[in-house]
Amino acid sequence: MQIGELATLCGVRIDTVRYYEKQQLLVPTGRTDSGYRIYSDVALRELKFILRAKSLGFTLREIRELLTLKVDRDNQPCSSVKDLAEAKLEDIEEKLSELTRMHRALTKITGACCGGDEPATACSILDALDHEENGHGAN
Repeated sequence: MQIGELATLCGVRIDTVRYYEKQQLLVPTGRTDSGYRIYSDVALRELKFILRAKSLGFTLREIRELLTLKVDRDNQPCSSVKDLAEAKLEDIEEKLSELTRMHRALTKITGACCGGDEPATACSILDALDHEENGHGAN
């Protein structure tokens, strides 16, 4: 199949396929006589793998590592894959914690704001952002 068909089957733009190629995550099977890239069903499965891994938050570096493990899975322990997944899970938990902190802080400062039509010279949100508390701004 050509690049446009591959992109359509995966629900991405052609530029996305080219980007993953440039990042050496995806390799075309060959080219037609006129120079168009040709992709196999293997490339289709690999692109879907890349997209699923990306949707779970894996970086391109991590996806490259997962693909390497996948290609050589007979010689790789499952623990290597699990370690990558657990590290990603830990990253996500840290981000969730940070988002929760941000949510609490924003809820607090927006709740304190009157939100009226008067000038913002006494705006509690601007004041909270202007005064550092506990090293994290508005907490």
